[in-house]
Amino acid sequence: MNLKDKNILVVGLGVSGFATACFLKNRGAAVTVTDTADEEKLASYIPRLRERGILLELGCHRTETFERADSIVISPGVPHTIAPIKAAMEKGVSVLGEIELASRFVKEPIVAVTGTNGKTTTATLLGKMLEKSGFKVFVGGNIGTPLIAYADGNDKADMIVLEISSFQLDTISTFRPRVAVLLNITNDHLERYPNFAGYAESKARIFENQQADDFAVLNSSDPVVYSVTRHIKSRKLEIEEGVRGQGSGVRGLVPTPLYKNGVGMQPGRSASLLQFQIPASLPGKHNFENVSAACLAASAMGGTAEGIQTALDNFRGLPHRIAYVATINSVRYFDDSKATNTDAVIKALECFDKPVVLIMGGRGKGGGYQELREVIRLHAKKLIAMGEAKKDIIAELGDITASAEASSMEDAVLQAYHAAEPGDIVLLSPACSSFDMYSGYAARGEHFSRLVGQLRSEN
Repeated sequence: MNLKDKNILVVGLGVSGFATACFLKNRGAAVTVTDTADEEKLASYIPRLRERGILLELGCHRTETFERADSIVISPGVPHTIAPIKAAMEKGVSVLGEIELASRFVKEPIVAVTGTNGKTTTATLLGKMLEKSGFKVFVGGNIGTPLIAYADGNDKADMIVLEISSFQLDTISTFRPRVAVLLNITNDHLERYPNFAGYAESKARIFENQQADDFAVLNSSDPVVYSVTRHIKSRKLEIEEGVRGQGSGVRGLVPTPLYKNGVGMQPGRSASLLQFQIPASLPGKHNFENVSAACLAASAMGGTAEGIQTALDNFRGLPHRIAYVATINSVRYFDDSKATNTDAVIKALECFDKPVVLIMGGRGKGGGYQELREVIRLHAKKLIAMGEAKKDIIAELGDITASAEASSMEDAVLQAYHAAEPGDIVLLSPACSSFDMYSGYAARGEHFSRLVGQLRSEN
């Protein structure tokens, strides 16, 4: 792909947009970056872009700029359906995403992980499994470093592990992972897609360009995953049911690897049945599925049994995912701020066999909360709702258990403290995005944890 002297527009200035703009400029393109945010919000990027000679159009999108570009590269947070992009496409302007662009300049084999929930844990764990098996691995994409930044650098890996979102899959055309992982598909991002079917179709695009010698790692017990992957071309490796629970084993067929000692191999039949032990730091059915997928994908890429188990033994989970915070007056507090949809809340509640005081809320994502009714009836002794969605949450769920609205996180934590009794659980598991009150789910979880820490110091 020749970029020299091409007039390329980058839409969306964040970590991904900044890295994309620099990549394009380094290859001789004339680059403009556009974002609807103003200079104050984007202040950390502006001087570094201007000193590279990259033009900026901030505060709005100008349709004429889109229409006169040779190509448009979209950052993941920008819908590919906005009016200026549609207008440019009608004029024949090519439109692609950062992942698609980067993949055209990457030679190393790619393992891509997607799903509504669990993809960050799975991708991180998978990367560690391959590292412990002796490979040099780059882990990034939707987490950490964008793939385009890797493509722009000189430090190369043996293989690449990517977390991929549906937004990134919306703008692919040739992206082809050697191993593609689909964990689950449940209601999410319905504020961006016309319906659930559209969202599911976006997730399934991860297999779109795979061929018969590629691998697809699937959680086929998820009925939607099963439905959207019936006709894919790649070889399926399906998560097997096994004994679940703390310290339980993952059983699965280990495929003939694609790579061994850094050398590509021809795939053969799945060869053997091995068992890996799940650490207690990864409780619940959802983590059984995440670990199983990581084990299969690592095996497909040449990961060793010893390397996979070593990574599992040393893995302690990721922040803001059912993360233990503190015990106060025999009440345990957990931060599950990453639970930004209803399916994640269900999985979190199912991990506990004690009464739960549940804190939910934030900015709604268009799917409603009806799916939570039964699990809240079984597990939650009180529901505390906050943020923009609090009235909707109480309207849909408030008749199931004791419920209350909170004016802030401080108010929610204080109400939970007074409602919980010795032996109970206080769980922040919002089922909503954080952007009504915070810069992201991590900031929300950190605030919750600080407030719990203050409670502990006062007791």
